[in-house]
Amino acid sequence: MIAAETSGPARPPMTGKLARAATGALVFVLLAIAWEAVSRAGVFPPKLFPGLGTVAATLLRLGADGTLLVAAGATLFRLFFGFLIAAVVGVVVGILMGRHAWFEDTLLPIVSFLYPIPGLAYAPLFVLWFGLGDVPTILLVGVASSFTVIINSWKGVKSVKVIWIRSAQSMGANDRAMFIKVILPAALPYVLTGLRLGLAQAWRILVAVEMLMSVTHGLGWLIFGSQQFLNTDVMLSSIVVIGIVGMLLESQLFERLERATVVRWGMMSA
Repeated sequence: MIAAETSGPARPPMTGKLARAATGALVFVLLAIAWEAVSRAGVFPPKLFPGLGTVAATLLRLGADGTLLVAAGATLFRLFFGFLIAAVVGVVVGILMGRHAWFEDTLLPIVSFLYPIPGLAYAPLFVLWFGLGDVPTILLVGVASSFTVIINSWKGVKSVKVIWIRSAQSMGANDRAMFIKVILPAALPYVLTGLRLGLAQAWRILVAVEMLMSVTHGLGWLIFGSQQFLNTDVMLSSIVVIGIVGMLLESQLFERLERATVVRWGMMSA
């Protein structure tokens, strides 16, 4: 009887995961069928709208000769350092804004003004200030994606319930213990959400910026170069790699981090 009660609730989550996976796979299958139908119907020239077989062959060829590997490695290198800047600056500034009214009153108007501006709008300025290449690309990605992290970290600190703070104070907690044991864990779901959205934003901005900054390698550089020679199959292969890398970053980094922290602590459902 105990075994039946223990094992019963474990089935719905697995069933739900399988259902979501099946739904996601079905969507991709339907899109593939629609794409192939348009390609075979000749609505567009084959050079501009290649079939899935051509795209798959190009993807395998570029993967085998190392072209996609070099391009993806260069893009991930810039993403790592750009997002590192956004994560450090965003979390620190957001927490300071949430903890201290002076920082909030001073920085919130600036952040609110800069946040809605598309990251690509800063690209010409960064080219004038820092030239072309990796340095302005990394800095632009870091600056443009930091505002999402700042706002979510700030909201996370502001969302901490007053009763939790007063309870910790009544038990003699100092400022350091208050921050480490109460404020930071309570704000962590917001911080992780900000980091996840910031990484997605950094990934999108980076691929676009690589087309403008005259970098030597990268997925955006590969797409831009393919456009000039009408190599649509190369462009689509690069887009497939961008989507796969984005999904892997989402599932392998933040989902694992959330399961190890806020989900394990019962602050967020799996």
